[in-house]
Amino acid sequence: MSRASLDKDPRDVAAMFDDVARRYDVTNDVLSLGQDRLWRRAVVSACAARPGQRVLDIAAGTGTSSEPFADSGVDVVPADFSLGMLRVGHRRRNDLGFTAADAMRLPFADDAFDVVTMSFGLRNVSDPDAALREFLRVTKPGGRLVVCEFSSPTNAAFRSVYTNYLMRSLPPIARRVSSNPESYVYLAESIRAWPDQRGLARRVADAGWEGVQWRDLTGGIVALHRATKPGGHDAAAPHVEG
Repeated sequence: MSRASLDKDPRDVAAMFDDVARRYDVTNDVLSLGQDRLWRRAVVSACAARPGQRVLDIAAGTGTSSEPFADSGVDVVPADFSLGMLRVGHRRRNDLGFTAADAMRLPFADDAFDVVTMSFGLRNVSDPDAALREFLRVTKPGGRLVVCEFSSPTNAAFRSVYTNYLMRSLPPIARRVSSNPESYVYLAESIRAWPDQRGLARRVADAGWEGVQWRDLTGGIVALHRATKPGGHDAAAPHVEG
């Protein structure tokens, strides 16, 4: 896959991630200048999962995002539709229950999880709205959604610098550190094509989630969206806010 599109072929996307699986975590660390570690910590904090609760970490890749949950005693299910990613993750952490799963057709029962979280994967789904509805289905009433995704820097000057980095600097860096550098051209373009913070918040609310909020990370390069499934004792009134 060489060009970004909001009509993504799941087979192409899965094959792309299969190709980059071996060096995926190292490449992300280099390209994000180490910020990915801070973003992962923010996701864990926003999920606020406790021992005894069950978390679905969809698009978990090699399981790097799932490890903090498991290490704190939370029952986490790392799921991904890239078998290459899952194989790499299983070799590294065979104590985690890696599961092959399509975000639009999850192989889990209704109301199965206290928290569903997805980091840097929603923009690669061919129908993000269907995925958000599927996340709602498998979440318990009153349960939480946490989506961490690339977004739009809030400062215009910084946004220009960032866009220039994505399209000019990222590909040559990826050629030096990635096992499939052309995939990162697609990833850069997919970031540019993705909705901004408010646009994604509306899509989350339209999928049936309540109390949608977001928090900007690293000046808006990344946004952390949170929401609640209706029906719980602590469910908030429907609203969208930054």
